[in-house]
Amino acid sequence: MKKLIVPSKYDGKKLNTFLFHFFPNLSSNLLYKTLRKKDIKINGKRVSKDVIIYENDEVLVFIADNLLESSYKLDIVFEDDNILILNKPYNLEVTGENSLTTYVHESYKSSCFKPMPCHRIDRNTTGLVLFAKNEDALEILLCKFKKHEIEKHYLALVYGIPKENNKKCIAYLFKDNKKSHVYISDCFKKGYQKIVTSYHVLEKYDNNTSLLDVEIETGKTHQIRAHLAFLGYPIIGDRKIWHKCY
Repeated sequence: MKKLIVPSKYDGKKLNTFLFHFFPNLSSNLLYKTLRKKDIKINGKRVSKDVIIYENDEVLVFIADNLLESSYKLDIVFEDDNILILNKPYNLEVTGENSLTTYVHESYKSSCFKPMPCHRIDRNTTGLVLFAKNEDALEILLCKFKKHEIEKHYLALVYGIPKENNKKCIAYLFKDNKKSHVYISDCFKKGYQKIVTSYHVLEKYDNNTSLLDVEIETGKTHQIRAHLAFLGYPIIGDRKIWHKCY
């Protein structure tokens, strides 16, 4: 995230002109995508289009710092002839336009086989992403993920302290694409899909928060965030509102 104060020379100018000047590496596609997602604030209010700015306006840009730098440097945790493990930063998607995969392909553009991701994590989630560096490795790893032979653990700092240190939780999730809402229910309803989320309490803190090690057997939309909130342990910093269905 970057915080900027508009100088006098940009008083009455358009937001885009100001941002392109301060971030020469910022692409038009990334900027418009950021605006569509309302990830830019002016004086505390989110904006979704190119607007006029004025001297001393405060502009907050919620784009990962490494995407605004002159070049993107991959954070490589491990690499051999078959796999590449990267630490993905906040506010960067694994696939799609201007994604982690985009930058991997740029870095390995001379390779016969461009590394491909074997799984995904959310744009706003930081963590390790596993890439295959050849077709054989990709086929093997995709198969192992499908059979749950590779464990994926998520660390979640949440409000509240669970009474049980270890628990496997089952619920049902429905995503309303029209309203962009996710609903959770204890019992099956038409259109809902079963979700299975397990957690282990790693740390308990005096301020009524705790650190959980989370595993999911199913990978539905926003499963961890929505299911933990449904259980009464919302992730700290999660701004989205989740809906219970009775």
